[in-house]
Amino acid sequence: MAAKVLIPTPLRNLAGGASSVSIEAGTVGEVLNALEAAHPGFHERLFDERGDLRRFVNIFVNGEDIRFLEGQETPVAARDEVSIVPAVAGGA
Repeated sequence: MAAKVLIPTPLRNLAGGASSVSIEAGTVGEVLNALEAAHPGFHERLFDERGDLRRFVNIFVNGEDIRFLEGQETPVAARDEVSIVPAVAGGA
């Protein structure tokens, strides 16, 4: 079984309108690379010119922020849920 990757609304056009895709990979980094390979355009939206995740992009595995786990080396197993969540800014 593959991990389920939840695609946020602003990026769904890159995945043919899908709200989620299934990807087999062992780490978050591998998930993101496989996502780019299957649906080109994700990499430039998620990563900066140095190859680091953009500041406004949050990635969660089963509800846990990867910044507090092992970053892109966070393990991903079958049936895990990987969420891509763009930060929302605003104010009064």
